[in-house]
Amino acid sequence: MSGDWQHGVCGCFDNCGLCIITYFCPCYTFGKNAEAVGDSCCLCCLCYLIPIADIIAVISVRGKIRNARGISGSCIGDLCIHFFCHLCALVQEAQEIQGTLHRGMAIERE
Repeated sequence: MSGDWQHGVCGCFDNCGLCIITYFCPCYTFGKNAEAVGDSCCLCCLCYLIPIADIIAVISVRGKIRNARGISGSCIGDLCIHFFCHLCALVQEAQEIQGTLHRGMAIERE
């Protein structure tokens, strides 16, 4: 795995609209990210509101995005990025998905 994220964690403002939506309603952005990797948007949105389940869900979705794009990383790294900069991580994942879709490639569903 040698790919990199299209946008850095601090690249939130590369898409201000997405950044604002994520700031006010992070469960929506997370649900859409989950839907892009084949998980249920509504179910993941609800999991996002439940402590502990939200941690497992965000790590799972981020891992699926990384694996589909060949981006190096680990579950521990995913946990740390969501712990220290959660909203920025959600935006980064959404931008990765949008960039993939704009290039005409679908993220493989597991």
